[in-house]
Amino acid sequence: MGTTRRGFLAGAAAGALGAAGIYELVDQLTTSPSRSAATGLPAEQHLLEGLSVVRDNGVAVIVPPLHHQLVTATVRGGDLRTAQRDLEDALTGLDRRFAPTPAGLGVTVAWGLPYFERHVPEAWAKHAPHDRRAGKLALLPPIRFPSDPHTTVLEANDVAVLLRSDSLDHVGEGAKALFQGLRLLEPTSIRRGFAGGGFGGAKSLPKQMAMAAGVHGADLIPDTSELFLGFTSTQKANLGPGRIANLETLGYTDAAGGYFHGGTHMHVSHIFEDLEAWYLNFDFQERVDTVFRPGLHVRENEQTVPQGPATATPSAEVERDFRRVGRIGHSSSIQPTSRLADHVVGPDGTVYAKGTAIPQRADFNTLDNPFFWRPEGVDHAPSAGVHFVVFNPTSDDFHRNRLAMDGVLPDGTRLSLEPGSRAQGINSVLHTSHRQNFLVPPRRHRSFPLAEL
Repeated sequence: MGTTRRGFLAGAAAGALGAAGIYELVDQLTTSPSRSAATGLPAEQHLLEGLSVVRDNGVAVIVPPLHHQLVTATVRGGDLRTAQRDLEDALTGLDRRFAPTPAGLGVTVAWGLPYFERHVPEAWAKHAPHDRRAGKLALLPPIRFPSDPHTTVLEANDVAVLLRSDSLDHVGEGAKALFQGLRLLEPTSIRRGFAGGGFGGAKSLPKQMAMAAGVHGADLIPDTSELFLGFTSTQKANLGPGRIANLETLGYTDAAGGYFHGGTHMHVSHIFEDLEAWYLNFDFQERVDTVFRPGLHVRENEQTVPQGPATATPSAEVERDFRRVGRIGHSSSIQPTSRLADHVVGPDGTVYAKGTAIPQRADFNTLDNPFFWRPEGVDHAPSAGVHFVVFNPTSDDFHRNRLAMDGVLPDGTRLSLEPGSRAQGINSVLHTSHRQNFLVPPRRHRSFPLAEL
C-alpha cells in the first residue's frame, strides 16, 4: 500500500519535532544559567517559576530560558472527551517529570478561535470571556496592522503549544509526548529559537548564532546584544509581573470566577528582521531614538537602558515628540497602552503601581525562514527574526499595543505616519509574515477546553 500524503506529512512532522538543526549550537556556545527551584505548580499555564534575575548596567534583567519551541496544530477529529483525557494524561505526565522552570520544562497550551467555533460552539457561546472595555470577545480573529505587508498570513490554527527550557532534550521530550505519542493533533508548523543575552560582558547567543548561520549583517550585531537588533528586552520592569496579564486581574473581562479564570490571551507572530538596514542605515543615536524615545540620552553602545515605571510616556508626550522631530520611538509609543495609567489592586490583593507594564512577553530569536517545519516546506536558508509571543489580558489589549506602534494612540490620536517609514521607527526594518491570537485556559482546563460541557 502506498504512503498517503497525510501519513507522509505526519512522519515528516514527527521527525522535525525531535530535530534541532542549527539550534544544537546553543548548548555548545553557552551554559545553562543557575535557576531556583519551583515553589509549586502555578494555576496559570503561562507563568514560569524559577526565572533568575541578574543586574546589567544597574538594571534588573530576567534571564529567559535558552531553548524555545512553538508547535501549531489542528485537531484530528474523533471523540473530544477521550482526546481531552488523553492529552491531560500526557500533560500531567510532563508535570511529574519536569518542574515548571527553565531547568525543567514550561508547557503552555493555547487554543485558537477556530477550535472554539468548530468543535465546542455551544459551550463557547455560553462561557467565552468578554472584554468589557472593548465590548467584544476577549479572543478575536487576528488582524493586519497598518505597517503589516499585504502578504502577512492571518492564521487559523486550532492550538499552539509553547515549550520553554534550558534543556534542548526536555523541549524535544515534551514535543514528542504531546504530538508524536498521542496523534490527537496534526502539526501545521514547528517554530524554534533561542534566547540569551551577553550579561556581564559575555558574548551573547544572537551574535554567535547569526555568525555561525552566515546571516547577512551578523557581524554588525553588538557582541553582548540580547536580541539581533541590540538592546536588552527582558528588563524586569519591562515585563508584566505575576498575574497581571490574567483575564481577570485588571477587570478588563468578565472572566473572574468563571471557566477561564486564571487564563490569559496569547498572540503569536513571526517577524523577519533586516539586520543590514538596521545597523548600516541607523547610527547608534538613531537606534536609541527608534527603540526608546526620540532624543533620549544613552551612553554610546550601551545595551541595557532603564525602562522603569517612572519612564512611562503618556500619549500627549508621544504626540509632542512626533510634532517636534517627525518620528516616534517604539517603547514610548506603546507605553500609553502597555503601562498602567493608575494604581490597580488585583483580585488577590496584589497592588500594581502606576506605570507597571502589563504584557508578559515570551518572544525569542530565531533563524527559521519562516518556520523550522511546515507541511508545504520551508526555505532552509537561515534568516534573522523573532517568533513574537506575548501574553495580554485580551486580543483587544494586544491590538491597542500594536496599533500604537503605528501611531494610533489610545486617546484617539492618529499620527500621520507612512507605514514602514523610518519615521515609524522599528517597523521600517521588520516584516511580519504570520499572525494569530489564542486563548490560554487555566491549567485545570488546558486540555481541549469546554469538551466536557
